[in-house]
Amino acid sequence: QGVTYQGIVIDDDVWIGSKATILDGVKIGRGAVVGAGAVVTQSIPPYSVAVGVPARVIDCRTDLSPNRERHE
Repeated sequence: QGVTYQGIVIDDDVWIGSKATILDGVKIGRGAVVGAGAVVTQSIPPYSVAVGVPARVIDCRTDLSPNRERHE
């Protein structure tokens, strides 16, 4: 059958929750957050929050709407 490996790329400042699974060929963008137990099957854009099985993006950390505070 043959086996191919694409590799996983995890950029800087990424938070990955415990027991998260990241499949081959996925890139997780800078500043992204992956929830605990998530199964990441597709690449995650920078500064996104992804959760679930399969993981999906539910929020963007750069959104600064009037009701959100910026903590730096």
